[in-house]
Formats: sequence, structure tokens, C-alpha cells
Amino acid sequence: MRAAILHAVGNDKLDIRDDVTLAPVGPADVRVRIRATGVCHSDLSAMTGVLPQPVPLILGHEGAGEVVEVGEHVTSVKPGDHVVISWRPACQECDLCVGGQPFLCMKYVIESFSKGNFRLGDGSTVFGMAGCGTWAEEIVVPWQGAIKIDDDVSWEAAALIGCGITTGVGAALNTAKVRPGSTVAVVGCGGVGLAVIQGARISGARTILAVDPLASKHELARKVGATHAVTPEQVPDALNELTAGGGFDYAFEVVGKSATIQSTWQLARQGGDVIVVGAGAMDDMVSISAFSLLFEGKNLLSSLYGEADVRHDFPYFAKLHKSGLLDLESMISSRIRLTDLNDAVAALKGGEVLRQIVLMD
Repeated sequence: MRAAILHAVGNDKLDIRDDVTLAPVGPADVRVRIRATGVCHSDLSAMTGVLPQPVPLILGHEGAGEVVEVGEHVTSVKPGDHVVISWRPACQECDLCVGGQPFLCMKYVIESFSKGNFRLGDGSTVFGMAGCGTWAEEIVVPWQGAIKIDDDVSWEAAALIGCGITTGVGAALNTAKVRPGSTVAVVGCGGVGLAVIQGARISGARTILAVDPLASKHELARKVGATHAVTPEQVPDALNELTAGGGFDYAFEVVGKSATIQSTWQLARQGGDVIVVGAGAMDDMVSISAFSLLFEGKNLLSSLYGEADVRHDFPYFAKLHKSGLLDLESMISSRIRLTDLNDAVAALKGGEVLRQIVLMD
């Protein structure tokens, strides 16, 4: 089968080849034929090493497809089912899973660094990003990583639900629990940032400020729910106009940089919530004074994978989409083929595109 392979961290070109095979399906595994997969900024972060991954690596973690084969112990899905891939499968048995935080489960994250489910023509092992590797025509994942959804959800929409939508909408609904009538600021209007904006709109926020240096993204931010959109230089005026200088109830950072985390902190009101959604580097340190942490009463929260329980949230977000409350079509910049992935990565570096969706032949 075909797949896009990163041979070394730091490479800016992928090796798109057709001699890739899969490891056998284990008793608790599911083999999925990928039908659509997104090009997410986290894929770029894996290429540069910001998100550490083993190599050689098949990138891609935001995908959806059709079940082809299941292991003998699998009862959750069957061949022919449509599924969304979860890049953070929960074992459903550890203290974190049982305690209501399945998005923090590390079992399969750890396993993905030692177990590669792909093989090259010479028999050598290739890993899948986050244990997935959706930039391949087929993948093998634990059964917990293949979540069934209704057949009438388009492959493109299903793929987006697998990462960007769940991360962003979940940050608003699950982590922040945005209240109706509240004020929200979202710093960073890429795909995940737009999903945060949609989550805030669905929650009933009365004011949603979108902040992005690229003015070209402002129109789409407004289309999906932002009431106002500005560049970083215009933030002080917007802060005064929209909150009388007091700050926003919720401020979301969706970039993954210490500088934007600190500027997002300044956007929140006293007692407000600052939610970090962007995936940053391990050596990028955030500096906030101990005085501010205590006396401003702000809550600094992280939102990993939208704090989702994907068994509930994937189908729920699909229902929101089908009801017209969640606009996924506007999130797609272009539909491309697997052979276009090098161009897609270059476009993603440029910052202008949102979600490019690979449709498998």
C-alpha cells in the first residue's frame, strides 16, 4: 500500500512510496482502510521534533475510514463500520480512565514508541504517529482507537472530528465549560482555533474575539462564530471596547508558544480562565509572576484533546454537525491526494491554509 514516510526528524520532505505493509492484526486490534485524513499542525510539529516521535515515521493522526478486519476479541466494531480514529486511545482500565480522564491515559502512547505497525519492503519497521499513521492507506490500531459513527457522516467531516474539532470544541465545552452570555477571546485562528470559536458559539457566549496576525483568517473566524476579529496589534483597543478594560471571562491560547500564552493571560479578567490548547515545545518556558498567579485569581488550565471521552464526544460532535450547529465544511481549505502531501506540508508552513484533507483513491 501507499504511505508518506518521514525518515529523520528535521527532514522537510516525505518519502511517498507504495511498498508498505501492515503488521498482523492482533486479538484486540482493528484494521482500518483510511478514507480521509487531515493535515494538522501537529504533523508539522512531529516533523520538526517539537512533538517527539520515533522514526522512521508515517505521519497523520486525524483520520476516518472503514473497518476491514477485527481481532478475535473485538466486539465494539465490525468490518464495514465507519470509524473515526482516536490518536489517544484509552485503555479504559487504569485509574485515569476509570476516574474520568481517559484523555490522559498513557498506555498506548508509551506503546507507540516501541511498537511499529508498518513494514517496508525490506522488512524494516516503521512507526505510526501517535500509534496511528493515517497518512497511509490502511492502519492497525487498538480497538479503543476506532470509534464507530453513523454512516451518513462524510469522510471529511469524520476525519476533522478525529483531532481538530474534538480538540477545539472540547476545550470550550469540556475544559472551560463556557457559560451562556459570557465573553471569550481566542488567540490563534487555525483549524483548532476556529473549532474553539465554534464551541464558544454553541455554548452561548455573547462576545467572541478572534485574534490572529493574518487578517485573511478574520472573515472565516466571523463566519463560524466570532463576533469580532483583530490582529495582535489591535488587541488593546478591542479589550477596552469589548470589556471596558476588565478582560474576558475565558481566554484560549491555540498557538503553543510561551509568548502567546503570556499575552493570553493578560486578556483574561481577574478570576477568569486561561486555557492552553496549543501544543508547544518542551523547552519553551512560560513566565508568570507568583504574585499574579495568586492575587489575580485567574485559573490556568490545560486542555489536552479537548478533555474528550471520545466514545461519547465523537458521535456527539457528528450529531452537532448533522444538525447544522457545527460547521465543518468551512474548515476545509482544500481536498487533496496522498501524492500531494509534500505540497500540503509546505502550504501549512506558510500559515494561510486551515485544514487540507487527503481523500484516499
